[in-house]
Amino acid sequence: MSHSLGLAIESLVAILLMVTIGYCMLLNKRLKRLKADENSLKATIAELITATEIAERAIGGLKHTVRDVNVNLGEQLEAAGEMSLELKKQLSEGENVVRRLSRIALAARPPADAEPKPAVATISPAKAVAAAAQAFSERRRTNGLAA
Repeated sequence: MSHSLGLAIESLVAILLMVTIGYCMLLNKRLKRLKADENSLKATIAELITATEIAERAIGGLKHTVRDVNVNLGEQLEAAGEMSLELKKQLSEGENVVRRLSRIALAARPPADAEPKPAVATISPAKAVAAAAQAFSERRRTNGLAA
């Protein structure tokens, strides 16, 4: 009986070794697949790194462009503000000139109740001089000169 017990044990060990060898073969296949997936994953990671670097450079370029646009826009807004003030000043001066010219024109007209006189003697020289003097005195001084 000792011989059959030894044979049974040896058979059991042989079966277990065969199962172990089969399991090792299965593990070997899985490891090969894992290695292939690892290489694929490395390639994907490398592509992601490259895409990230490109995106970072693009963002840096956009930031630089935004900075330039802000500077240019600020300068243009400042110039527009100055021009607006200058136009307001010129408009005010223009209104003053129109007001003075209308006063001169009114002073040069004959009164409505008076009879029309010949075109040459429409206004007396004294009245014309007085109207011109009044208009001249109403002028504002701009930059130290009479306007």
